[in-house]
Amino acid sequence: MPKSQVNVREIQNPLKARYVENPHDATVTMSVRSAGGALSDPLHCSVQPDSVADVLWQSGTHPAAGGVGDVPCSADLLLGALVACQEITLRMVAAAMGIELESLEVTARGTMDFRGTLGMSREVPTGLAGIECEVNVTVKDDGRPDRAQRLLENAERYCVVLDTLRRGVPVQSTFHVDTVP
Repeated sequence: MPKSQVNVREIQNPLKARYVENPHDATVTMSVRSAGGALSDPLHCSVQPDSVADVLWQSGTHPAAGGVGDVPCSADLLLGALVACQEITLRMVAAAMGIELESLEVTARGTMDFRGTLGMSREVPTGLAGIECEVNVTVKDDGRPDRAQRLLENAERYCVVLDTLRRGVPVQSTFHVDTVP
């Protein structure tokens, strides 16, 4: 795998300087919303990130809850977000450190008891009971093995999704119901 052609430090240095001068500029609210679809189909939906208006993510009910398995379920999307964040973070940290990656594979596995989401038992949690993430990376030997270890530590430290899951941030969910005649 060729060495990164992207100078991450060059891209991020002006951002860091701006955030030092104006810390409030560093706070960004991201949102994703439902993107329509046939309300008569309870097994599928589309969601759209506001940051990339022409992108739609398809999702559906997992087969263990009655879905057909033709699109990823929401837990797949959650695990996919963790994998994507781990990989992008590792790639960016490697590029910033000048470390050449030879191979990279990230796998996330989540365990879930579907009796919870099917409403079969109040004692069984609805969501994932645990997540395992495995990162396998091979770097070009530069004679400094401590750098490879720092690469992994920094990639783990700066992964947004991993940090969010580990910290267990507060989630507020508000439901509004309207009726029509």
